[in-house]
Amino acid sequence: MLGMCRGRRKFLAASLALLFIPALTWLYLSAANFTVKPLPLSPLELQPSTLVGGAGERQALELRVREVEEENRALRRELSQPPKNPTHSNQHSNSQHGNQSHPHSTEEGTGDSEAQKVFTTGNSSSCIQQPVVDKCETIHVAIVCAGYNASRDVVTLVKSVLFHRRNPLHFHFITDSIAQQILASLFHTWMVPAVRVNFYDADELKSEVSWIPNKHYSGIYGLMKLVLTKTLPSELQKVIVLDTDITFATDIAELWAVFHKFKGQQVLGLVENQSDWYLGNLWKNHRPWPALGRGFNTGVILLLLDRLRKLRWEQMWRLTAERELMSMLSTSLADQDIFNAVIKQNPFLVHQLPCFWNVQLSDHTRSEKCYKDVSDLKVIHWNSPKKLRVKNKHVEFFRNLYLTFLEYDGNLLRRELFGCPSETDHNSENLQKTLLELDEDDPCYEFRRERFTVHRTHLYFLHYEYQPSSDQTDVTLVAQLSMDRLQMLEAICKHWEGPISLALYLSDAEAQQFLRYAQGSEVLMSRSNVGYHIVYKEGQFYPVNLLRNVAMRQVNTPYMFLSDIDFLPMYGLYEYLRKSVVQLDMANTKKALVVPAFETLRYRLSYPKSKAELLSQLDMGTLFTFRYHVWTKGHAPTNFAKWRTATTPYMVQWEADFEPYVMVRRDCPEYDRRFVGFGWNKVSHIMELDAQEYEFVVLPNAYMIHMPHAPSFDITKFRSNKQYRVCLKTLKEEFQQNMSRRYGFAALKYMTADNNS
Repeated sequence: MLGMCRGRRKFLAASLALLFIPALTWLYLSAANFTVKPLPLSPLELQPSTLVGGAGERQALELRVREVEEENRALRRELSQPPKNPTHSNQHSNSQHGNQSHPHSTEEGTGDSEAQKVFTTGNSSSCIQQPVVDKCETIHVAIVCAGYNASRDVVTLVKSVLFHRRNPLHFHFITDSIAQQILASLFHTWMVPAVRVNFYDADELKSEVSWIPNKHYSGIYGLMKLVLTKTLPSELQKVIVLDTDITFATDIAELWAVFHKFKGQQVLGLVENQSDWYLGNLWKNHRPWPALGRGFNTGVILLLLDRLRKLRWEQMWRLTAERELMSMLSTSLADQDIFNAVIKQNPFLVHQLPCFWNVQLSDHTRSEKCYKDVSDLKVIHWNSPKKLRVKNKHVEFFRNLYLTFLEYDGNLLRRELFGCPSETDHNSENLQKTLLELDEDDPCYEFRRERFTVHRTHLYFLHYEYQPSSDQTDVTLVAQLSMDRLQMLEAICKHWEGPISLALYLSDAEAQQFLRYAQGSEVLMSRSNVGYHIVYKEGQFYPVNLLRNVAMRQVNTPYMFLSDIDFLPMYGLYEYLRKSVVQLDMANTKKALVVPAFETLRYRLSYPKSKAELLSQLDMGTLFTFRYHVWTKGHAPTNFAKWRTATTPYMVQWEADFEPYVMVRRDCPEYDRRFVGFGWNKVSHIMELDAQEYEFVVLPNAYMIHMPHAPSFDITKFRSNKQYRVCLKTLKEEFQQNMSRRYGFAALKYMTADNNS
């Protein structure tokens, strides 16, 4: 009996031990988990609490817990792996993706098991310790960009990258001549710290891929990514390649860090294609190029360039393309078809990325399985021709994210990356030196500072196509405007059939409003000879003369007519000016042809179709000579009394405050940038023309009419702000002194003239 009791007590004790020991162990580990802090991603993120009392014990505990967790993960991976085949084959069935015969951790995104977990548990990327990218490591990004539209679209991609980035960036643009001109000017004036840009001539690469028939809307440029190993510098080891229709929702350094996960012979990082295209079941007799399973999308590519070169990538893709084209005849998805055909034959090349690195928003895709929450999103790819009109139940969210960057003020992205040495930018250094020399206590400091402000400039915002006439008489109308004068564009286009160069002073959001306005206008869309150049807003003044200079620099005809957006030129003025070029021997003389200016106070005017009709309206009081009642001196030297009866051109002399609208040769001097807003902006330019001995010749059968509008903000400031007028007078006097120093004795008349503003 006693033995039985003892046996029961032993059994009870053993049972309690079995129950309590795991419980105590669980409590201990739980307590450890609550106190353990995640390892910092960089030295800058060390928490103060890890640097004081008990630090050694806590760190040792953290390390031990992480070691145990890693051992458990390794054990689970080992148990979940199927038996390995004794031989490795490069031929995989359609159900195999990438290097599935190699064991990988699920967080590396190299197989279907990883994709399954993403689809069922969301992209819990924040729980995965990412490889650290050095704080000052330069991230290289390659983008193929050609034409006006792509040059506009790529800016949104660049903004999204700049918004999130914490590292220096080096963009490599493979461009045609159009995109290079636009983007070179944009980045030069954007002046973003720690950003380098290089351009590679796509025209020189066309022969490398022009032999490949391609049905894709991207044309020959859609094949350029195949030759990046040959195009990019030989010392460049790795690069992220992006399509222009990509939007980043995270720091690009996270994607750059994935290079550390490449193993073996993996040289391409790609996301699985999220449509059924390569499955060949979209329609009857649908026959896509060969691919592993669903294939891979090439909108986002990680390229290990040094390894690709060693693998003789050029020869590899060429042989594959030649073989497949014998039966396929052409590509349907440009470079993507050839990349997939190469991977089909060499699956060991690819490292499959989690699909949140390329959420593909084309119709009928599985993109919705790539995310469960906003925080899961990394990269959005608008890879449908429909772009923002694509079908997706969350498309409103994606569209709003895209529009945020589309309309985001790019000037706010000019932020420094502290702690990283950057290459010397002499333009930026000289600008800073000049600004430091200005006296901030000067009442006119803001006026003086505006002269040196670098405004971000996007040339040719819309498609432009025009070849000047071969007779060397062609003329471009030059003007500038802001958002409140947009309604004048259609009327000017109806009055002037020749080329036009316009500088528009807009914010990023206003630029998109202008784009929608222009694309909705049949008049504007029917004209391909109008160059729209966006100068983005910055500062408190309207930089009128900078805008004029921007528009003038883009003139590609021998002559230009310097106008203002508020004026409607007479019907036929374009052809009349071209005839005057020959009649007055403009090519061999320095002349400024004056177009007499008139104005109306009526918003609805029956525009005179001839000089006789204009004189009739002038006599009836429907029209007036321009500014006769407020600024007579501005146009008085035109001599309107003589013009009424003139039948041949006549010369007039410069007088103080003369500011006519003139046609000149393209090589005429630019406007002086010190004059901003209202006052003396045209007067100073005409004075410069006179100093350079231009002859002012009035055309007898030409005219233009100023249309009424509400007063501009700048003229309101001029009239109401005494300091504004004082500063304008100071700038005028300084300009006259400069003229005297530059032109000597001949410029004394500008000092002595009674120039009242």
